[in-house]
Amino acid sequence: MDRLTGGFRPYLLLSLFCLMIFLPGLSSLPPMDRDESRFMQATRQMLESHDYIRIQFQDEMRAKKPAGAYWLQALSVDTLSHPASTQTWPYRLPSLLAAWAAVILTFVFGKSLIGERPALLGAILLASSLMLTSEAHQAKTDALLLLCTVAAQGILARFYILGRARDMASGGASSGGSCSSGGGGCSTPGPRIDVKGPGLTEALIFWLVQGVAILIKGPVVPVISLLTIAALGIADRNLRWLNSMKPVLGTVVAAAIAAPWFVAVSQATGGAFVGEAVKGDLLPKLLGAHESHGGFPGLYLALSVVLFWPGSLLLAPVVTRLWAQRQRLAFRVLLAWALPTWLMFEIIPTKLPHYVLPAFPALALMAGALTVEGLEAFRHKAAKLWYVVWCAIGLILAAACIALPMYFGNGFGIVNVVSALAIVAATLIPAILAWRGAMVQAGLALALTAAATYPALFNGVLPSLDKAFLSRSAAQVVGSIGSNVPVAAAGYSEPSLVFWLGTQTKFTDGAGAADYLKANPGALVLVESRQQAAFDARIGENGVKVEAFAILDGFNYSRGKRASLAVLGAMAP
Repeated sequence: MDRLTGGFRPYLLLSLFCLMIFLPGLSSLPPMDRDESRFMQATRQMLESHDYIRIQFQDEMRAKKPAGAYWLQALSVDTLSHPASTQTWPYRLPSLLAAWAAVILTFVFGKSLIGERPALLGAILLASSLMLTSEAHQAKTDALLLLCTVAAQGILARFYILGRARDMASGGASSGGSCSSGGGGCSTPGPRIDVKGPGLTEALIFWLVQGVAILIKGPVVPVISLLTIAALGIADRNLRWLNSMKPVLGTVVAAAIAAPWFVAVSQATGGAFVGEAVKGDLLPKLLGAHESHGGFPGLYLALSVVLFWPGSLLLAPVVTRLWAQRQRLAFRVLLAWALPTWLMFEIIPTKLPHYVLPAFPALALMAGALTVEGLEAFRHKAAKLWYVVWCAIGLILAAACIALPMYFGNGFGIVNVVSALAIVAATLIPAILAWRGAMVQAGLALALTAAATYPALFNGVLPSLDKAFLSRSAAQVVGSIGSNVPVAAAGYSEPSLVFWLGTQTKFTDGAGAADYLKANPGALVLVESRQQAAFDARIGENGVKVEAFAILDGFNYSRGKRASLAVLGAMAP
């Protein structure tokens, strides 16, 4: 592993690795329902209307997230494409770049906390995680949020550790254990610490990041930082180090960045945006299972073996040992980052897989450190049993390369078989290395697992699932027929349809689609099978003869139901 560290090599290695797993599928994967499609369409409407204050999905105010992510997507689309285009990659590019930058920053900050080799392994674990790779492929806020989290928490960790180092150098260490000032902790020497500590520039960057993070996803990053500070304060009974971060000045800086847009959007919407964001989105998520996305406390822990896969090979055996490392300053701050953040999302009733992503960098760095140190837990019988169980996830993903095209595509071919075999082999290699006790080599081999799995899934299997992407299929049929009149859809209202067919797409019921066709003889309508009877009854009353251009059978994964769309138009008299 020493050959991979030193100089620019880790940065080049991590960048190439991110490119290898994040880029495939960026343009070929259709817009995902529902959040990503709403983000992309709202960004398009910003560009169409030149209104960069209000966030709209068609005529509806989208009071879910602040404007930061939309601005970045709009900049990308305006620079590299055009609002009328249905290319997805310009909308997704900010997420890819943010995911890459988050990985690089994880290594940069990790190197100062736990040393270069553990930090490199930790950054590889983060980059290869299924959750981050998924978010890097979607035009949403979560990869951007992760970047802000790593930037803020990395600076916070530096202030904490170097502040404690100053205390120890002056003989003023408070309670909280006789910890070393470096990443190695009480028993193992860590990287050299500059007791002069970070200065005003880093403090201002921290607060600048907080302001930007608020514009990306509201108060999430500030809350994570506050929880980290509170946890460290309780553990150490000492927050003197916080003074060097200039909290009063910093709060003003963060507010100066975030407040102008909130003031502008409040004026533009008569205060409706902020009110709806709090009462219609934030509070329902805190008080109940918003939009049926509920789950029991502990769900994220159960899902972590999949969300952090393939890095869960190394994380699961040591997760119960992390608390024992709390006297080590690097682990102390990483635990204060990961544990309260994780518990917060476990307690909140609304559960979505990406919520716990901000805790992943801290977990990845701790797993990387303990792997390089050769923790005894990796050799226990329970750990070896876990290595066998862990393989099941890779085998399931390999099976998906064949099963998904069978059920939701046009069948599988030799490429699917080769991809499945490659995933199986790339899953077994790190498991065998871990079984034999070669933990560092197993950790590095997880990069091979990710490189074999994600391009096959995101660029091969998923884009081929025509039956799962009904909006794309419908848009292809509409495009082949040609019509200058906006399309109306009855019984099928997925946001991706608006992105494919344009902002003026109409949503209605069966009777409304029939009336629309009568009023617009050159139009096309999409009628879902559950609305077909109502459409037929009204179209008969209207005396319009209808021509069926296509029947599209598929699966609406947002609703978990099969769907059938008829593409219909009025016959020429």
